[in-house]
Amino acid sequence: MNLRFDLRQVRAFLAVSQTLHFKQAAEVLCITQPALSRMIKGLEESISAELFSRTTRQVELTVAGRLFLEECQKAINHLERASHLARQAASGDIGHLSIAYNDFSINGVLPSILELFKEQYPEITVDLAYMPSHQQHKALLDHEIDVGFLIGPLELEGIETYRAATEKIVVILPRRHPLATRNQLNIADLADEKFIMGTESGWSEFRHTIFNLCMRAGFTPQVVQEASTSSGIFGLVAANMGISLYSDCITRFQREDIVVAPLDDDTCTVETIAAWSGAYVTPSFQLFRQHLKHQLDNPPLPST
Repeated sequence: MNLRFDLRQVRAFLAVSQTLHFKQAAEVLCITQPALSRMIKGLEESISAELFSRTTRQVELTVAGRLFLEECQKAINHLERASHLARQAASGDIGHLSIAYNDFSINGVLPSILELFKEQYPEITVDLAYMPSHQQHKALLDHEIDVGFLIGPLELEGIETYRAATEKIVVILPRRHPLATRNQLNIADLADEKFIMGTESGWSEFRHTIFNLCMRAGFTPQVVQEASTSSGIFGLVAANMGISLYSDCITRFQREDIVVAPLDDDTCTVETIAAWSGAYVTPSFQLFRQHLKHQLDNPPLPST
């Protein structure tokens, strides 16, 4: 719709509506009274309605004027909010952020990062998408996501990374497994065990890590079952279908049907990184990146 009046005329109308006095309204607007009268007359001609009833003693809103006032006030409020939101968007305080995650990050470091970020920037919408690490590589290069949380290290041209967490790899055992009573295990202790692993399509990076650890210990793991999710892996272990290796972020869960045993080798770790394209940084992501680095560099003190 093509309006035939402008914002200056609307503000003039609002000033007269508030004061019901042309001289006082003109002083508020810092214009002459004849100029104000011309603006109001032009506005009335534009909308083909008389907005004020004028006498030598008083000025009153007509029925049309009262209805026009109500809608103009709504419009001004919307315009002021639009201006406020635009300023926020320009500084990154509002916008959109797309984040991909894998099993280890969503079960480990990511929830606390997101919780504090949303508290600080509640008007930035965050879209979360589960995506295996190897799929995130392509998504980052194609600018389909702002940031990914995945298994590292990662070397891709144009992709910047930041270490989010380094977690120890632990053994997950059925509650009644003979090794479940051991305080710690060695990878070599698992040579004759049946392994539960994540599927190749979703867990290829971590599977590669597990195979390397086992082969370094002199054996190839005997994979008897696969699952696409962490809960599926835990369930198969609990059903005594085999044992598995996982990040020690599993200690955040409480399951009575499985046992988590640490490894005696501190080099058996899995690294979670945050990764993003250095050529694709939105104002919202700039804020998230600052928040991420600040939180990771200043972790909360452990509760006592």
